Amino acid sequence: MLHFCSKPCASLTHRVSQEILPGYTKTMDKIRNIAIIAHVDHGKTTLVDQLLKQSGTFRANEAKATEICIMDSMDLEREKGITIKAKNAAFQWHEYHVNIVDTPGHADFGGEVERIMKMVDGVLLVVDAFGGPQAQTKFVLKKALENGLKPIVVINKIDRDNADPHKVLDMVFELFLELHATDEQLDFPVVYASAKQGFAKKEIDQESTNMEPLYEAIVKYIPAPKTSDVPYFQMLVSNLDYSDYLGRIAFGRIISGKVKMGEQVVAIHKNGQKEKKAVTAIFGHKGLQKIELQEASAGDIVGICGFEDVFIGETITDNDTREPLSFIDIDPPTITMKICINDGPLVGKEGKLVTARQIKERLIRETRTNVSIEVKETELAGHFQIKARGEMQIAVIVEQMRREGFELLVSRPEVIYKRGEDGKLLEPIETVYVDVPPDNLGDILQSLAGRKAEIVNMDHKPKSVTVQAEAPTRGLIGFETDLVNLTKGSGIMSHIFKEYAEFKGEIPTRNNGVLIPMEAGVAMAYSMEKIQERGRLFVSPQDDVYVGMIVGENSRADDMPVNVCKAKTLNNMRSTGDGKGVSLSPPLKMSLERSLEYIAPDEYVEVTPLTIRLRKKFLDATARKRASSTPVIAED
Repeated sequence: MLHFCSKPCASLTHRVSQEILPGYTKTMDKIRNIAIIAHVDHGKTTLVDQLLKQSGTFRANEAKATEICIMDSMDLEREKGITIKAKNAAFQWHEYHVNIVDTPGHADFGGEVERIMKMVDGVLLVVDAFGGPQAQTKFVLKKALENGLKPIVVINKIDRDNADPHKVLDMVFELFLELHATDEQLDFPVVYASAKQGFAKKEIDQESTNMEPLYEAIVKYIPAPKTSDVPYFQMLVSNLDYSDYLGRIAFGRIISGKVKMGEQVVAIHKNGQKEKKAVTAIFGHKGLQKIELQEASAGDIVGICGFEDVFIGETITDNDTREPLSFIDIDPPTITMKICINDGPLVGKEGKLVTARQIKERLIRETRTNVSIEVKETELAGHFQIKARGEMQIAVIVEQMRREGFELLVSRPEVIYKRGEDGKLLEPIETVYVDVPPDNLGDILQSLAGRKAEIVNMDHKPKSVTVQAEAPTRGLIGFETDLVNLTKGSGIMSHIFKEYAEFKGEIPTRNNGVLIPMEAGVAMAYSMEKIQERGRLFVSPQDDVYVGMIVGENSRADDMPVNVCKAKTLNNMRSTGDGKGVSLSPPLKMSLERSLEYIAPDEYVEVTPLTIRLRKKFLDATARKRASSTPVIAED
């Protein structure tokens, strides 16, 4: 997904006056459109960076030439080390113009993946030379093969000590067979690479110092865009962006014909309605730079401005007598959460954007570019229901809003249920892959059993065990945190949506109650020292607290009211404990994702630019007793 800044047009794009940039006066057989797909942390983004650098896209003195992970442009992407938004880039290699798309490897952002498969003719499948293909590799590759794309397998990180590229190649071939690849797709070329060291080679025993073998493979094996029989302009919208100056920008690949600035074109909407507008801008790519073009032709991946209401999957063509192009459906959302205005006593102290109108506008703006989420207003004013592919996707949106200055409340993730034809309740089931050390296998299997998971397969390796299971989506909420704790950080988990199946029964959530302040004020070390004997604290001395806020976890199953604001009574009498210092254990500070997994159905996460707090939905103790604690089933 591309991001355009809200600054004057000179900084928005590199404007090209009357001439078309070199690389855009090309024939279709000199164009290559490719996507790079891989599991999280298999070196996909680093590989794209090397392709851009070694093709001469950046000058030697340009800052980008020395920057690591150029494609991960969002702050959150750099912090988490994963790709969240699909991004377009392009480079010139000899006389060839290569459009390249970096796709997310996490299943929660699969909506990004599915859209771009319509824009490209082939894929680079990047696989770790030790770990082999993982769950998200399978998820994205399945989408690519279904679209008939030509794959090139890149076995990356061959410079690692424990690399086993031959075994990984066998695993990749088995994966292709499992995904019912065609004979042509099974005859895939293989390139061995180390993106970090900046070299690639066709055979494992060859010597190489650069990425030339990979450039050659792309040009040789990835087909040029198919020439269409129709002479007129057609484009399928596969991605969206938004600019404050130009409005909505529709990105996609031109299937046939050509389009020029100022031309009248027609958008065919999903409901059959046709809208005629003039093209106000055309954007192409050179490296990561957005360049404005005067015209673009078949095979190019471009952005077109002029339509305010165009959506992904719709067709833009030359006149209103044309038929729309077909588009792949996107998997439905499986998780729902509520985002609400902050109505707590500390509202407005840290953030400036706190009203329902501001939150609504920001969420609507997100849906303009993020097609895999749905936003709906509820019966309660200031409460919005968000549907998405996974809790991490919503957590990323909330984290972005938090950094923009918003204050809001977020509820616990709940799965979206459906009713079968026979009236039975159905819930989403996911295939889970867990890689754990053998010593922790028993704990992990016990945890999976408690979450209603069914073990499908176990593969014992020398230093780890890979467990494949099928579990309800709601059972996986919070499992990643358990996995990290049980394996001391060495466990790896990935999951992909499988199907809707019959409801598996109740799954116990949190076993412990929480500690709730009886009065508002400032947390005092004197009272906290005695309270910490009752459980684990979440706050530090001098933190602001209020009635109904959660300040710790009780060691028992019930919620316990406590007074963390009680200070030591000062008088002129010497007390028995004089001279003894207060000894407090460090408070447990949870990340946003961990907080969302932790809270119960009757609790919220309060998110502000500086603080993440936990609180009860009803702050007053009497109101909490009156309110039913039975969670409402969110049905589609």
